[in-house]
Amino acid sequence: MNWWGKLVGGAFGFMLGGPLGAVLGAALGHQLDSGFKSVMNDEAFGEGATERIQAAFFTSTFTMMGYLAKADGRVSEDEIQMARHVMQQMQLSDEQKHAAMNLFNEGKQPDFPVDEVLQQFRRECHRRTNLIRMFLEVMIGTAMADGELHANERKVLYRISDNLRFPRAVFEQLLSMVQGQQHYSSSQQGTYKVSIDDAYAVLGVSKSASDAEVKKAYRRLMSQHHPDKLVAKGLPEEMIDIAKEKTQEITAAYDDVKKSRGMR
Repeated sequence: MNWWGKLVGGAFGFMLGGPLGAVLGAALGHQLDSGFKSVMNDEAFGEGATERIQAAFFTSTFTMMGYLAKADGRVSEDEIQMARHVMQQMQLSDEQKHAAMNLFNEGKQPDFPVDEVLQQFRRECHRRTNLIRMFLEVMIGTAMADGELHANERKVLYRISDNLRFPRAVFEQLLSMVQGQQHYSSSQQGTYKVSIDDAYAVLGVSKSASDAEVKKAYRRLMSQHHPDKLVAKGLPEEMIDIAKEKTQEITAAYDDVKKSRGMR
């Protein structure tokens, strides 16, 4: 049984405590004190366990999407559609979609404990950097759902990355890469003219990089976004298609760069 099955099967109270447990409990219609501590002697739900991290990732993703959507003062239809798109990619059941939307709405509340939620999420991840990177990519995508990054949204993204102790310089690079990915993806769909600059941005390298540096960047990104590796580290299995889509974009961009350079 996966994390969701155990969650709704009665093990909810033992999977998460703290602010994450409180907002998840509210989304599922449970009453759970924010100071609740795990008391179940079951390794499946112990700190650092994969299924517990998956529950934390799911909860943090949709609450923070709601928080980000409200950052510029209003929740746009594009931002709501972005949340629905992520749900569609995850192929959520009706029950899971309902919980996800409730979490999205929890994140929009004026008293949402954003810093506490993010700090607990960081602790639950146990320094799984690639998992945190994937989470940040989803957050950046949410912020740019309407095609632009507003000043308040950028400020919130910095707040998120700082709480997760993600180095600012590395985050700026990640921000540029996700922006390139979004533009590159749109160009592939015919929305914009395909640009080799976007392909380089997807890989996080400049045109002046050597062939060896381009190849190294490609291999690093493929390893960071490898679906099976991410799931093993705590990415909810429902998000595997999102990770696969990332690897497909990275591969397509790499192929375009190789073609432009005449690389084999």
